[in-house]
Amino acid sequence: MANLLSGLAKFGLGDLEGEKLFEEEKKVTGNGGIKEAKETSEEDLLFDKTYQCPVCDKEFKSKTVRTGKAKLVGTDIDLRARYQGIDPLKYDFVSCPKCGYTTITRYFNSITSPQASLIREKISRNYKPSQVEEATISYESAIESHKLALVNAIVKKCRASEKAYICLKISWLIRGQREELDSSLPNYKELVAKLEQEELEFIKNAYEGFMGAVSKEEFPMCGMDEPTMDYLLAALACKCKQYDMASRLVSSVITSRVARNNLKDKARELKEIILSERK
Repeated sequence: MANLLSGLAKFGLGDLEGEKLFEEEKKVTGNGGIKEAKETSEEDLLFDKTYQCPVCDKEFKSKTVRTGKAKLVGTDIDLRARYQGIDPLKYDFVSCPKCGYTTITRYFNSITSPQASLIREKISRNYKPSQVEEATISYESAIESHKLALVNAIVKKCRASEKAYICLKISWLIRGQREELDSSLPNYKELVAKLEQEELEFIKNAYEGFMGAVSKEEFPMCGMDEPTMDYLLAALACKCKQYDMASRLVSSVITSRVARNNLKDKARELKEIILSERK
């Protein structure tokens, strides 16, 4: 677990880097104007949204992608969305600069009084805000902030699905960081290998967390219905080389009476990938 949460010392939370994630079970922008293209920058696609912290009541602003401005260009096998000109994943968190309460945007206001007390006791008391102000958020900063969201989730004893979802998002961010690497760097291959390993560690934890959650939590889960979760678990199992489980899950999606047709199409593509990798 120390690797997953490494870097928290920057926020004064180094003693939480070893926190256990899951409790043990008892059992590019386009050019298209009339004039010569003026490239839209990442900063142009952002605005400062105002939030009020449910832990300490501070009002603050957080960078957010403008609705409808990011153009979807495709999705990876594990449902990571790819956009043109910006990666909205880097901005899908909210972090209070006063008390350190940090979470994925969808969960920001979903906190109980006992959970807020835990955040104040274990996070806010030692929290040191970052002194760096960025016009746009780098992958490195986004990963650090999502790790801060992960340790917040651990401290407030949230559901396994929420922790797994944050792990999944961190794996996607690491992939984005890897894809953005300059291939002319002298240590490019070593950096790629390191990031691939880090990505896989978060994928494994996301898989473990979601597998535990599906037997205990209700759907929709993290915005996903049951067939979508089955597909995602099949994709994660494939990445973890658990091909028997991946095959069973993907077959359940293909034969499902309620799965959407586009999801079934993705499941058929995934089935071919599983068959190819098993050879």
